Amino acid sequence: MRRPTIMDVARAAGVSKGAVSYALNGRPGVSEATRARILAVARELGWAPSNPARALAPGGRVGAIGMVVDRPARSLGIEPFFMRLVSGIETELTSSGIDLMLQVTEDVEAELAVYRRWATERRVDGVIMVDLRVEDPRPALARDLPLPAVILGGPEGTGGVPCLYTDDAVSVREVVHYLAALGHRRIVRVAGPEFFAHTRSRTEAFREAARLAGVAEARTVHADYTGEEGARVTRRLLATADPPTALVYDNDLMAVAALGVASEMGVDVPGRLSIVAWDDSALCRLVRPSLTAIARDVAGNGREAARMLGGLLAEEPVEDMETPPGELRPRGSTGPLSH
Repeated sequence: MRRPTIMDVARAAGVSKGAVSYALNGRPGVSEATRARILAVARELGWAPSNPARALAPGGRVGAIGMVVDRPARSLGIEPFFMRLVSGIETELTSSGIDLMLQVTEDVEAELAVYRRWATERRVDGVIMVDLRVEDPRPALARDLPLPAVILGGPEGTGGVPCLYTDDAVSVREVVHYLAALGHRRIVRVAGPEFFAHTRSRTEAFREAARLAGVAEARTVHADYTGEEGARVTRRLLATADPPTALVYDNDLMAVAALGVASEMGVDVPGRLSIVAWDDSALCRLVRPSLTAIARDVAGNGREAARMLGGLLAEEPVEDMETPPGELRPRGSTGPLSH
């Protein structure tokens, strides 16, 4: 079956080829009513851009890479981790004249659909995948399409796709032993969703570190990385008969929200409660007391992931790479337990 062209769309919509081009590319030159009619006709005909001009560029590339973030859209704009990651990727891409196409989805099936569409329509030359999942279907899809990819996470479960990873167990052990040395024996970790691979690896490391440090009461509960959910979980934990004396959060947004809840409930930080955040950020340093945090070079990781993908696109051999473990930075939110 012949692929629909812009001329087919123009004839069906009763407009000129130029009008179709304006509408499909989001440019001024047609009324909103005409634009809506053209887009509806294009969808009905099953038209999709082939990017022929860009594909005929040296190397047959379109000059863009993609990244899909499967996180709640309401929190993405204020979560420092992804802002710094994107900043690092963009820094690397700018010098090579490559664009970054970023899309937010609500579940893994929607994310898979985006990759299929990008590959079919030749929208991107390759992708950087984040938030590796347990039994993740994305590596196999990337191989089947085929769509060059680099994964942030691993090294297990990447299915042979090159990855940039960190041994989080090193940082988890450091945090648990630090809190135990301060006298804490009831520690709760507020983690992200269970289906993320890094959540599972941190949970296993947390359990083992607590055992080795002699922390009798150590457990993990799960949230969605948003400040709202972090606050709700913190209220429930602090309202129990034997509340934890230390809380470790898997991101900075939840930890900042926890500080507010502690103040609201009259719980002194760090006298009665110590708080640790994962991934140091400006948020951790601006609140009072400032948050003890695990610091990683997130922007640097973004740059390295972009370099690795660039190597793949240049058909160079690319190996998995391990980044340095996070560094514990003690601040005002942690201290000896007051009895």
